[in-house]
Amino acid sequence: MAPVVVTLGVVSLLTDISSESVAAVLPLYLTAVVGLSPAAYGVVDGLYQGVSALVRVAGGWAADRGGHPKWVAFAGYGISCAARFALLVSSGLATVATVVAVDRVGKGIRTAPRDAMISAASAPEDLGHAFGVHRALDTTGAVLGPLIAFALLWWIPDGYTVVLAVSAGSAVLGLALLGLLVDEPRPASASARPATSATPEPFRWRTLANPRLRRLLLVTGGLGLLTVGDGFVYLALLDRGEFAAHWFPLLYVGTNVAYLALAVPLGRLADRVGRARVVVLGHAALVGGYACAAVPLPGAPATIAALVLLGTFYAATDGVLAALAGRLVPDSMRASGIASAQTTVAVARMLSSALFGLLWFALGPGVALVAVGAVLAVALPVALLTLRGLDDVGERCAA
Repeated sequence: MAPVVVTLGVVSLLTDISSESVAAVLPLYLTAVVGLSPAAYGVVDGLYQGVSALVRVAGGWAADRGGHPKWVAFAGYGISCAARFALLVSSGLATVATVVAVDRVGKGIRTAPRDAMISAASAPEDLGHAFGVHRALDTTGAVLGPLIAFALLWWIPDGYTVVLAVSAGSAVLGLALLGLLVDEPRPASASARPATSATPEPFRWRTLANPRLRRLLLVTGGLGLLTVGDGFVYLALLDRGEFAAHWFPLLYVGTNVAYLALAVPLGRLADRVGRARVVVLGHAALVGGYACAAVPLPGAPATIAALVLLGTFYAATDGVLAALAGRLVPDSMRASGIASAQTTVAVARMLSSALFGLLWFALGPGVALVAVGAVLAVALPVALLTLRGLDDVGERCAA
């Protein structure tokens, strides 16, 4: 495993401690404290996911065009770090929402350059494993963040300023680690390439429209439209009355623990059986998670099962999708290819959140989740057929 993969994982760990310690209470805060309806929350959740999507392709383009993905990623992490400090002096929903949007812009800028660095530093046959290691470290931060926030508020009632200060400090540590210890890696196979291939081909937007990547974007965009935001699933679980509201942040912890445990195994599995296949079949776990949240089963097992299935879905799709997209375009387009796939998914989920909020309002949480889950289950065989052979074609192209 390349050292840069682990170092970038630690950077993401610290950054996720920073962001998730604040974000874990957002759905409950907006609906229970601010008083937004589920439909209004759907719009806010869609914007929260979609703001980063608007700049991901720009971040990937800047990394490919300038040839310095580290510093593009550094700029993205720096913007998010500044947003953490701005939260310390923000008051009012409009101001907080603006600061959160700025944070999402930073996330959008940094994601594709960072993933391109992981892809460039890893051997082609180990990409799923490399992204699994990175996502496992990243998710460790996503587990620790809500736990830290929960502990601080447990010990210091109304200690939100303390949570924000800890969040800002963690962001500074991650930014410093990236700037001081991460070098921009050469591709793992660079030494085996002839000298004539050392100069990257010019950036061309039309390269992103190649048939292989287009098929991937079509399928992941369609599946993204059927992906309900985690906040809705958690609110549906809360609506069943199985636990008190103050335990709400720990639902994020449960999902992220499952993600953490499965990221590396499912990344290795994707390397062996096909990344496109694992991405599609990972959505089957999402169908199961919807069912667990929708069916009014008593006791904790259904809640735990829903969280485990959500974590399984993310472990099978997040890093694996980046590993797949990065192999479907030339090396000089790697960051842009990854960004285009991630942007397609993010925009689709933004629309999904807004539409599902309306569906929740019209049908209620249980029926709405069952309806979306049924359509998603029907879509999975079609998605598998559409992406058939994509892994083999991608590996031949990269060889």
